Amino acid sequence: MSFEINGKPFSESPRAGQCLRTFLRELGHFGVKKGCDAGDCGACTVLLDGEPVHSCLIPAFRAEGRAITTIEGLGGDGGTHPMQQAFLAAQGFQCGFCTAGMILTCASLNQAQRTDLGAALKGNICRCTGYRTIEDALDGKINVDDNVEAGGAFGRSLPAPAGPDIVRGKVRYTFDTEIDGLLHIKLLRSPHPHARIVAIDKSAALNVPGVHAVLTHEDVPDRLFSTARHEKDWMDPEDTRVLDDVVRFIGQKVAAVLAETEAAAEEACRRLEVTYDILPAVVDPEKAMATGAPVIHPDRTTEHRVANAKRNIVAETHGEFGDVAAALAASAATFEGTFTTQRVQHAALETHGGLAWLDPSGVLNVRSSTQVPFLTRRALSDIFDLPMDKVRVFCERVGGGFGGKQEMFVEDILALAALKTERPVKLELTREEQFIATSTRHPMRVHVKAGADADGKLTGLQLDVLSNTGAYGNHAGPVLGHAVAESISVYNCPNKKVDAIAVYTNTVPAGAFRGYGLPQTLVAVEAAIDELARQLGISPYDIRRRNVVRPGDPMLSPPPSEYHDVAYGSYGLDQCLDLVERAMQADAPRPDLSPDWLIGESIALTMIDTVPPAGHIADAMIALNDDGSFELTVGTAEFGNGTSTVHRQIAATALATTVDNIRLKQSDTAHGGHDTGAYGSAGIFVAGKATQAAAEALARELMSAAAGAWLCDAAICTLESNAVVSGVRRMSFAELARGAREDGRQLGASGNSLGTPRSVAFNVHGFRVAVNKATGELKILRSVQAADAGVVANPMQCRGQVEGGVAQALGAAMYEEMVIDAQGRIINAKFRDYHLPSFADVPRTEVLFAETSDTIGPMGAKSMSESPYNPVSAALGNAIADATGIRFTSTPFKPDRLFPALHEKFGA
Repeated sequence: MSFEINGKPFSESPRAGQCLRTFLRELGHFGVKKGCDAGDCGACTVLLDGEPVHSCLIPAFRAEGRAITTIEGLGGDGGTHPMQQAFLAAQGFQCGFCTAGMILTCASLNQAQRTDLGAALKGNICRCTGYRTIEDALDGKINVDDNVEAGGAFGRSLPAPAGPDIVRGKVRYTFDTEIDGLLHIKLLRSPHPHARIVAIDKSAALNVPGVHAVLTHEDVPDRLFSTARHEKDWMDPEDTRVLDDVVRFIGQKVAAVLAETEAAAEEACRRLEVTYDILPAVVDPEKAMATGAPVIHPDRTTEHRVANAKRNIVAETHGEFGDVAAALAASAATFEGTFTTQRVQHAALETHGGLAWLDPSGVLNVRSSTQVPFLTRRALSDIFDLPMDKVRVFCERVGGGFGGKQEMFVEDILALAALKTERPVKLELTREEQFIATSTRHPMRVHVKAGADADGKLTGLQLDVLSNTGAYGNHAGPVLGHAVAESISVYNCPNKKVDAIAVYTNTVPAGAFRGYGLPQTLVAVEAAIDELARQLGISPYDIRRRNVVRPGDPMLSPPPSEYHDVAYGSYGLDQCLDLVERAMQADAPRPDLSPDWLIGESIALTMIDTVPPAGHIADAMIALNDDGSFELTVGTAEFGNGTSTVHRQIAATALATTVDNIRLKQSDTAHGGHDTGAYGSAGIFVAGKATQAAAEALARELMSAAAGAWLCDAAICTLESNAVVSGVRRMSFAELARGAREDGRQLGASGNSLGTPRSVAFNVHGFRVAVNKATGELKILRSVQAADAGVVANPMQCRGQVEGGVAQALGAAMYEEMVIDAQGRIINAKFRDYHLPSFADVPRTEVLFAETSDTIGPMGAKSMSESPYNPVSAALGNAIADATGIRFTSTPFKPDRLFPALHEKFGA
C-alpha cells in the first residue's frame, strides 16, 4: 500500500484493523496524539486531502493514495505555517497536548467557518486554556512581549520556551519515543464492587501467542502504601497494595498481562479466569457509616492512619470556637442549608501511563506522566526495597495534570513488570480506564449554618461535611482539612464549628483535584453569605467587606491548627472586591432576551494558602556555561502550569541576562536534589524561591570572581547586561567562565526552599446570568475574576491560568458529572457522555489583577494555578439565586436540575 505523508511517499502497509492514528505514530509522527480513541477530543487530528479528520476513527487502509498532513508537515519542509506562527504569537496553548490537532483544524477553516468558531471547533477539546488564547490566535493577536532587556524578564509576558516545538509537533510527551524490545501491559479489572479473589487461572492467557507473563497479587511485595504522593507519608492512609486479593471497586486492577503487542495482552486478559467470593458492598457514604454496613478495610487501624475502619471512616476533624448554637439563636438573620457536589474527572488529555526499563547498571528507570517524580521514586524504592540511587523517575512534558497526577496509579505496576521480566515495558491507560480506575474530585455533602447581626457582622458559622473518598483514602484527610479551613478562615467570626468526616465506599477513589476541597465547601459557605446579605438588605460586596479578614486578623478555622506559619505576605482581597464590583457595574450591552429570561448577578470569594502545610521542599542548581549562558536545573514538572517559563524569568532577572541565556533541565531525579512536586500551588511559590536563591547566590559568586580579578571589593560590583561591571570596568559572563575554567572550576550555586513561611492568595469572581424560567436554560452574560497574585510574574501566562481555571470550573458547575449506578459502576466513562467544555461553552472572562507585592514569594509573586477554580461554582449558584429567587443546592446546575423548581414557582 502507498501513502503520501507530509508530501513524501510511504509504502508501508498497516496491520489489519489498524487505525490511522497508531499507524502514523509507528512511522514516527508523534505529533498525532491519543486522547480518547473515540473521536471525541481531536488530539489525533490530521488533514486528509486538506480536510481535518480524527485519525483514531479512520482505518489506516482508507488513507491509501490520499495526502496526509500531520502537524510536523504543516509548514512544509522544516518551515512554520502561518497558523503555527499565530499560535506562537498568541501563546494559544498551555500543556500543549491538544495543540497539534487544534492548529490543524484551525488551519483548515475557511472564512465562513471562522464566523462560527463554536461549531467549527466543536471536535477539538482543550482542557487547559479556556479557549480564549486560541481565539486570539485565530484573530491574529500578539500576546507576547518582544525586546525584553537583560534583567527585565520578571513581570513581562514572555513566551513558553517549548512553544516553537509545541506548535510544530516536536515536543516530546511520555510516549513520544521508540524503545526496542518493548512489552505492553494490559490490566484485567474487577467487574465487582467488592469481592475476594479466590483463584486466578492463567493457563489460557499464557497460551496466547506473544504473552510473556501474567502478574497477580501473588507476585507483589506485601507492602501497604497510598497512591497519594505527599512530602510527608503520614498525611495519607496505608490502605493500598500494588495488586490485592480483595477488590473494593468496579475497575480495580486484578492482574497485569505483559505481551509483545497490546492486542495479545488484551486477548490474554479476556482469557484469564478469576474466581471471586462476592462480598457485600456499600456505595452511599451515609449508609457506609451506619451500624452494620459492610466494612471495606476491616484490617486497617489507626496505625495505618485510618480513623475508624469499623465505621468506614478514614479521616475526620471536629472543633468549635465559641458557642455557635447560642450565637445563631441571638442572630438577626440566619441561614441553614444542605449542599451536594458531584464527582468530576480531571480529564487531562494525556492519560496516566509510563515506560519502565532496567539500564545496564541495574537502575530502574521510569518515564511517567507525573506531577511528582521525586516522591514517586521514594515510593518505588520503599515498595520494592530498592536503594534510592537504583531508581530514576522522570517526565518529559506532561499533557495536563490538575492534581490527578499527584498520584501513583501506574508506576508501581510498571516497576513490578520491569523488575520481573527485565524487559522494557509500557502501560498507557485508555480513556475509559482514566474514568473508572484513577481518581476524581471528592463528592461532598455540606451542611452549613450561618448567622449575622443587624449590621451584617457574622455571629456564627458552622460546617458539617461528609466526603466520599471512594474505595481508597488517597488524599482523604488533607482534602477534608483543606475544605473546612480557608473556606471559613477568610471570614472574621467569633463562633465557628466544624464537623467533617471522609468515608470509604465501594466506588472509584477520589483524590487530589484543582482546589483540593475548597470548591465543594465554598458552594455552601458563599451561598450562606449571600443569603444573609439578602435578608439584611446588604449588597453581596458590602457584607463581605464587613467580614473578611484583613492583615493582622487571625485566620481561624476549628479545630486549632498545629501549623502557625501562614502570614499575610501581601493582601489584595479588598482590591479584588472593588475590581469586580466596578467591572460588573460597567456599562455592557443588554441582551436581547424574551420575558421568559430572568437576569441576576452575584459574586463569591476565596482565600488559599500558597503552599500545603508540613513542608514542601525544592532544590535548584544553576551553573555558568563556557559561552556565558546558564544551565538551570529544577525538579518541578511542566504540564501547562508555566513553571518552565517563570523559572527562566526569575533566573534571568537575578542574573541580569535574558531568558534565552537560561537553559532549563527539569523533572528528572537523576539530576540530583529534591523537589516535592508541582502541586498545591507550589510550582512558583516554592520551587521559584529555590531558583531565586540559586540565581542570587550565583550572582554574588560572579561579582566575587570579577572582584578577585580586579582586586577590588565585590560590594562595588553589580550585574548589568550579561556582565559584571564596576565603574568603567566590565567583564562579560563568558570571560568569567573562561577564567574559572582556567582555574579548573565552574562557577555555580544552589538554592533551596522549604515551603515555609506560607502566604495567602485571593480571588473574587462575579457572574451576571440569565435563566429561562420556562426551560431551565442558563446563559452567562458576564464573567469577571479579580486575582491577588502578588507581582504577576508573567501577566499573559497568569491570565491564561485564570481563564483555564474558570473554564474548567464552569464545566463542573454547569454539566460535568460522573454518573454512578447503584452497584458503583460509572456509566458515562467516555468524553461523549461526559460533557467537557468546548469552545462554544466557555464565555470570555475578564481577568483583573490586584496590585500587591508579596514579602514571602519569589520576587513578590504568589501562586495562581488552583485558586481561580475555587469561587466559580459558588458565584454561579449565587447569581442563579439572584435571578430566580430560588436557592439551588446541588451541582451541576443543569437545566433539568433547575426546571422542576422553576416550574413549581413560575408555572408552565
